[in-house]
Amino acid sequence: MKKISKYLISLVVLSFLALSFLTLPALAQPNDVYGINNVSNGLNNSLPGAGTDLRTIIARIINFALGFLGIIAVVIILAGGFKWMTAAGNEDKVAEARKLLVAGVIGLVIILAAWAVSTFVIGAIYNSIN
Repeated sequence: MKKISKYLISLVVLSFLALSFLTLPALAQPNDVYGINNVSNGLNNSLPGAGTDLRTIIARIINFALGFLGIIAVVIILAGGFKWMTAAGNEDKVAEARKLLVAGVIGLVIILAAWAVSTFVIGAIYNSIN
């Protein structure tokens, strides 16, 4: 059994090395990849937060936080589904899993509502100032 696992591991490693050396780059970049000819526009605008004001930074922070909370809500929903599937007919575990599912869905609805409200408010602020 150890001999077979050694062969499988070596086969996987060798195939990975072979594929990594045989693949070609995509070459999807423009000719001036590093911004040598246009440093002020290419490099400065590609940096995060470059050329932005406070409203844009706050909008990015809000979107990041709500995205992170959305990931947590989805993980809670998945944990509830996993608990339900592994409950094996135990009513207490099913009830606990149902509570997790309901809490995850309610959290996801609240997060989506907060995203909609924040997007509307930030858009209204942009439109009123510009």
